[in-house]
Formats: sequence, C-alpha cells, structure tokens
Amino acid sequence: MSQAIILFAHGARDPEWASPMRRVRAAIQAKAPQLAVELAFLEFMAPDLPACVAELAGRGARRILILPMFIAQGGHLKREVPEIVAHLRATWPAIEFSLGRAIGEEESVVQAMAAAALSASTAAGASA
Repeated sequence: MSQAIILFAHGARDPEWASPMRRVRAAIQAKAPQLAVELAFLEFMAPDLPACVAELAGRGARRILILPMFIAQGGHLKREVPEIVAHLRATWPAIEFSLGRAIGEEESVVQAMAAAALSASTAAGASA
C-alpha cells in the first residue's frame, strides 16, 4: 500500500456519532478496495490523527490524504489541524501529506445536502 485516505472527523462522546463516518469509509472501500481508508478524530474518540498516521506508516503508506469530514472551514481547520499536519510532516518526512478542504464545502456535498433537505421538506409536507 502506498496511498491512503484518512477521514478526519471532530469526534464526540457518543460512539454512535461516528456511524455515518464508518458508512462513508465502507462506501469508499467498496469502490476502491486497493485504497487504505481509515478514520481519525480530533477529540473524544480514537484513534487521533497521529496514531492513525503511525498505523498507516507501519503498513507502508507513502502518500496520505487527510480529508476533513467537517461541514465548513472553522477554527479547528484553520488553526489546530494545520499545526497537527506540520507536526506529522516533521515526524514522517518520507510520507507526502495532503490536507483536503472541509468535505461540506465540496459542491457535490452541498447539492446532496440541498436535495436531502428538499426531500425531507416534501416528506414533512406529505405527513402534515
């Protein structure tokens, strides 16, 4: 394995909170079984980003895309995450790290959320 994706989410105290992230991971693996896809969390849940990278490095990852599973670019993504990624680059200089933008800022995700909202609105109207 030379390439990997880390789906990087905020985390929560409730373990069920990560269920949609696990579903995204499974969907990616179903479409690209050769690609290593892992989950990492900023807080409250394990593994954190450094632990996830260490595990992938041990499996031979040489290129890692860190994809923030956040709706928008907020304080964590503007300040904390770049610092964490800088530390990862210093710790594993042989690995090429890429930091994607917040997934919620991708146009396809915006359109999917709009479609889901409209569908919910239509369903709510039908039951009213």
